[in-house]
Amino acid sequence: MYEKDDPRSSLATATAPRPDSGAAIAAPQYFDFRRLASPDADTPDERTVAVRGQNVILVRTEARAGDELDNGTLDGELAVVVTGDSPAFSVIVDGGTMLIDAPGLVVVPPGASRISVHGDGPLIRLVEATEPAWRDRAANAGAYAEDHPRVALLQRWPEPPGGPAVRYYRLADVPDDPARFGRIFRTRSFMVNFLPEVTGPRDPHKLSPHTHDDFEQLSLAVQGEYVHHIRTPWLSDSTGWREDDHVRLGSPSVAIIPPPTVHTSAASDPGVNQLIDIFSPPRTDFSEKPGWVLNADDYPMP
Repeated sequence: MYEKDDPRSSLATATAPRPDSGAAIAAPQYFDFRRLASPDADTPDERTVAVRGQNVILVRTEARAGDELDNGTLDGELAVVVTGDSPAFSVIVDGGTMLIDAPGLVVVPPGASRISVHGDGPLIRLVEATEPAWRDRAANAGAYAEDHPRVALLQRWPEPPGGPAVRYYRLADVPDDPARFGRIFRTRSFMVNFLPEVTGPRDPHKLSPHTHDDFEQLSLAVQGEYVHHIRTPWLSDSTGWREDDHVRLGSPSVAIIPPPTVHTSAASDPGVNQLIDIFSPPRTDFSEKPGWVLNADDYPMP
């Protein structure tokens, strides 16, 4: 996590700042995955929870050895976020099978695919919010019955020069570097930032409140506990004003942070804490920082 006076904290928008549209500001959303599905349920569908933002659906399955997870036949890419608690699994597509056995990001090309699970633990999949097989399964689908006017709609970034393929980016191949902000990977539709593990609570004197002009942030807690501090700016219509949020969530959980709220998240567990931030479309500001996006050669900017 970066400090308020760190130059990285000024990276606030996906595009140049725009005049305020006057549209209502969406409410933040918070989801504790263990309250939405029992990890002890018999079938993988019963152990699967989907929640969404404007452009992305996050699907979390408490997987067990022997599960077969059908991703459907997708129009866009699938991304699988692999954490330290995730089991080994195989991604199966028409062109073959790839074994995934360590944390990182897996990108699966459009089309039919499935996942064969070889152990127990969480698997997190990302799909575009327009995918017919998934768009009605989100627990918060009603929150997006209409597009949020302050969130830029997804326009896919360029195709990878190497063509469609299963791509596996292992975190172990890229050690943490304080010159970068986390370990960032992107696809045509998503950006995933694996923030470093931190031990103990965050220093309350070194928070980093900031805003985003036109994109949501999904902050996925995979270890520990966080307090999400979110302030909704006052517009001229006072009926849309809200009290500040100071919401404490353990893991696994996700906070969906709308623009242009002022926000920061503080680790609060005395043990190990870790967030993974997810954006759709990919962030231009992060992408313009030399060396920050670790698979930029595979996924060029527009």
